[in-house]
Formats: sequence, C-alpha cells, structure tokens
Amino acid sequence: MDIHLLKVFFTTAQEGSISKAAQKLNFAQSNVTYKIQQLEADLQTLLFYRHNRGITLTPSGQILFTYAEKILYIIQEARSAIGDSAVPAGPLHIGSMETTAAVRLPNLLAKYHVDYPRVDFRLVTGPTERHVHAVLHYELTGAFVAGPVEHTELVQEKVVDEEMVLVTSYTQPFVHSIHELQSHTLLVFRSGCSYRAKFEQLLHDEGILPKKLMEFGSLETIIGCVGAGLGISLLPRSIVTEPEQQGRIRCHTVPGKHTIVTTVFIRRKDTLITPALSAFLAQMRAHFD
Repeated sequence: MDIHLLKVFFTTAQEGSISKAAQKLNFAQSNVTYKIQQLEADLQTLLFYRHNRGITLTPSGQILFTYAEKILYIIQEARSAIGDSAVPAGPLHIGSMETTAAVRLPNLLAKYHVDYPRVDFRLVTGPTERHVHAVLHYELTGAFVAGPVEHTELVQEKVVDEEMVLVTSYTQPFVHSIHELQSHTLLVFRSGCSYRAKFEQLLHDEGILPKKLMEFGSLETIIGCVGAGLGISLLPRSIVTEPEQQGRIRCHTVPGKHTIVTTVFIRRKDTLITPALSAFLAQMRAHFD
C-alpha cells in the first residue's frame, strides 16, 4: 500500500471534501480524485460514496480510516525516534482545560521554554471531552483534563485536586442552601466542559431545574458576568480567589461529593516517550509535587 496515497485518503476523509483536501494538500482536485481511485483499485473496494452533497466513507472506508490514522502516526513516530537526540527538540503538543492553563501552568511552561528552547511547544486550551478525543486520535501528545478518565488506550497521572465553589455576585447574600439559587441563570462553558457537567450533576442531585443556561467561551467573561449579577457559576477556588479578594464576586461552598474535581494528565499508552515529552513529564511531576 502506497503511504502517499494513504495520506491523501486520510486527509480527504478528515476534511469530508475533495476540494478541501486538495486545498490542504496543495494539490489539484483532479489529482486528489485520481489518487483515491488508485487506492481503491489497489484495495479493490470503494472507499467513498460520491453524491451531490460531497462524499462520505463507505464501510470499507471507515475501516481503512481507523488503520490509516494509526499507520500515519506510527510513521511520524518512527521518524521522531530515528531523529531523536539526547537534547529535547521537535514538536510537543499539549492540551489543557482553560482554568488549569490560566492558574496552574504558566510557571511550568515558562521554565520548560527556558530550559528546552529547541522544543516546538504548542498549548491548546479547551474542554475535557475535546482533549480526550484529540489524544485518542493522535492530535495531541497529552492533555490536562478533569479525571478520572477511564479508557483502555489511555494512561492518566494525577496532577492536582481542585476545590469547586459556587460563585455569585458580591451583592448576593451568603448562600446557606443551593436551593436559594433556584431562580438564577447558570453561566457555564460550552458543552464538553467537566466543570459544567459537575454543575449540572449537582443541580440534578438536588432536584433543581435551572431557570436559564448561558454558554461562554472564556473564563474572564464568566467571572465578569457573575460579578455583574447576570447569573451564577461553579468554578475552582484557585481561579476565583483573586476576583473574590477584589470584591468582584462571592464564593460559597458546595455539598461534599461535589467539592473536589481531580485534574489528571492523560496520554496514549502507545505514545513514544521522546526526550521532549520525557523532560516535560519530569518538570510536570516536580512542579505539582
């Protein structure tokens, strides 16, 4: 099987469009179509259904896509392994929840950058659900997510426990019961955020149906809107200590089993431990020890 043809197939399947794949690969559309036809002829099976709305994978195409993802990753891994030296260098792509990146990682990342300037480090922030998917599909080397994460292809390492608190405007009186907040609007991150899931589970366990839910894309926006009295949120205490001291918001403890969220670092079991990753893991462990 021609690896070049496999890459064209994989990119086309990812993009869901021959024209988009051609643009990404810097090929002519006819060239992409021809290479896919070559691969189909080699495998003696149809890989894509062609229709007016574009293309979709056939059952055979879906099977090949799974293998192609692994094959292309292993090839890249082999190149990295052969080219590795004792000095950490090359790409290292790490994911993190926005809250963890904002409070827990700046000093770690600054030290790593100074110590290993040859590493092409990239940090991607987003919700836990997205990062788990990205690590499983070789898009990220590892990620800081809310745990526990139970998956046969992943290993996880505990990083830190976060205490969760209800956050309201400073004008809100002290909350003795979460039922006092029944009529308030919930301010949350987008779907896939573990803190949002924790908040929704807390309300469900208490038999509370939120009046309204509003989604936001950044932590500062949520804190600012809570402070303005728009609604309430559930966030790690480490994130909201400073705005609480500034008198912008008020924090309230939550029921026992909802108090702690554990942050873990996940990676695939079959991930090659390059010098860059090894150095990062060592500094991460020392930082959170």
